[in-house]
Amino acid sequence: MKTHVTAITNQKGGVGKTTTSVNLSAALASKGKKTLLIDLDPQANATSGLGLNKLSEESIYPVLLGEQALVDVIQETSIPKLHVASSELDLAGAEIEIARMDNYLYRLREALVPVIEAETYHYIIFDCPPSLGLLTLNALTAARSLLVPLQCEYYALEGLSVIMDMVIKIQESTNDRLRLDGILFTMFDNRTNLSRDVVDEVRNHFQDGLYKTMIPRNVRLSEAPSHGESIFSYAPSSSGAKAYLDLAKEFMKRN
Repeated sequence: MKTHVTAITNQKGGVGKTTTSVNLSAALASKGKKTLLIDLDPQANATSGLGLNKLSEESIYPVLLGEQALVDVIQETSIPKLHVASSELDLAGAEIEIARMDNYLYRLREALVPVIEAETYHYIIFDCPPSLGLLTLNALTAARSLLVPLQCEYYALEGLSVIMDMVIKIQESTNDRLRLDGILFTMFDNRTNLSRDVVDEVRNHFQDGLYKTMIPRNVRLSEAPSHGESIFSYAPSSSGAKAYLDLAKEFMKRN
C-alpha cells in the first residue's frame, strides 16, 4: 500500500483548516481508505472534534521528542478506518524543545518512517497550527503535498503568497518532493459578490492549483465539533457533508 502524506495548513486562523482535516479524513475513511490524522495544533481541536481526549501520554508530543514511537500513540476513532495521533495543549512548548535538538526540522519525518514502511495507511494527513513555526515546518518537511484551505475573504489572500514562498523555501532546503496539492475555497457563499470576487482573483494566479469543490458556509459544520463528531455522523444530509464527500473524491483522483 502506497502511503500519501498531505499537510493541511494556512498560517491564518479561522479558515476551516481543522474542519477540513477532520472531515476530509472521515470522508476518505468512509470510502474504504485507511487514514491517519495527525493533530499538530496545540489547540487540539481535531482531537476533540473526533471525540478523543487530550492526553499527554497518548499525544504526538513525546513522539516529536523521540521519547515514544508514533505507532504507540495512535488511537482508533468511532469511524472505521480512521485513526488519530492526538495533540495536547502542552504541545505549544514542543517548538522550544525541538529547536534545541539535532535535525529539528526532520523530527516528524523521521517518526513517520516505520509507519510508512509498514504500509498501514493509504493517507496520512497533518492538521497544522495556524502559524509557520517549527510544528508546521516539520509537517512541510515530512509531507508530499500541501492542501491550503482559503476562506473567501480578502484578508485571506494576503497570506497566500506567504505560504507559497514558504513552499519554495522548503523545496530548496528540506523537502524537494513537496508540491501544492491544491487550494480549497472554504466558507463560500455564492450569494455574495465578495466570495465570487475572491475566487476569481485566486483563479487568476493559480489556475491549475484550485479544487473544483468549494466548501459552503454551513452551520452544521460549525456545530459538529462541539459534539465530537464529523459532519457525516452529525448531519449527513447537510450541504457541508456533501461538499466534503465531493472533496474526498477529487482528492483521491489527485493522490
